[in-house]
Amino acid sequence: MADQRRFRFKPELFTAVREGRAYDLASGWWPGMPVASAHPPFQVHTYRTPGGMRAEDLFPYAQGSNKENYAFISEVISTTSHAGTHIDALCHVTAGEDDSWFGGRSAHEYLGDFGPLRDDASDFSPFMARGILLDVAGALGVERMAPGQPIGPDELDAALAFCGVSLSPGDVVLLRTGFMADWPDPELMGSSEQPGLSLDGAAWLRRHGPLLVGADNTSLEVSPSLVDGEPQPVHRYLIRTHGLPILEWVYLEDLAADKAFEFLFLALPLNIRGATGSLVRPVALV
Repeated sequence: MADQRRFRFKPELFTAVREGRAYDLASGWWPGMPVASAHPPFQVHTYRTPGGMRAEDLFPYAQGSNKENYAFISEVISTTSHAGTHIDALCHVTAGEDDSWFGGRSAHEYLGDFGPLRDDASDFSPFMARGILLDVAGALGVERMAPGQPIGPDELDAALAFCGVSLSPGDVVLLRTGFMADWPDPELMGSSEQPGLSLDGAAWLRRHGPLLVGADNTSLEVSPSLVDGEPQPVHRYLIRTHGLPILEWVYLEDLAADKAFEFLFLALPLNIRGATGSLVRPVALV
């Protein structure tokens, strides 16, 4: 497990924050929220209640011995680490006859009873980097891109020009399709056809050396996403082949409305051993 208590960042990043505005880029989480169909639902269950704690077997909370009538309320949260705004860990995607993830680590060897033994969410460091919003929908002159519309090199070049930014190694690059303008509409969020990144668009982005790539749709890549009949080529290319984690379901509407295309990006993944990703609440500071 990586040592998360010490990490490096560029102090000059904070000097770029001039206006004192912060944007919450997270979806929020609640029972019944939209979740990709392949994953279990998000749920909150009450575990302890005042009445339930005052049973006779829960001394000193039981009635009679508890004159102040003290109690507390707690809960059980049941979820996948891929609900709402989240980051995919490198162990999330496997392929090949040995079901291996990035680095050639086979699930037959490195998947334990309590999750993957390497490259899990506990390996994430906090993310502090220059953030760039590429408003692809804005560049195309639409509120939201069409279902199944891909983002390739031409669309990315257009977004760079529209937003007036350039990319540097180590940036966090976020793509806006407009998909989350109607968040959390369950029918739209559950659609099997969504705009998103194509494989050639992913190769274009990787050449710029980003630290992290994200988008405002369910799976970053265009959906349906097939190359030579094989599913999710962008996931395989970025995560499994090149070890580049990705963010999904990032809320970008407010950033785009204010034309805040360059910012300080902060995100603190949950350091959960054995998790294949992390719920995350990223913020953009301008």
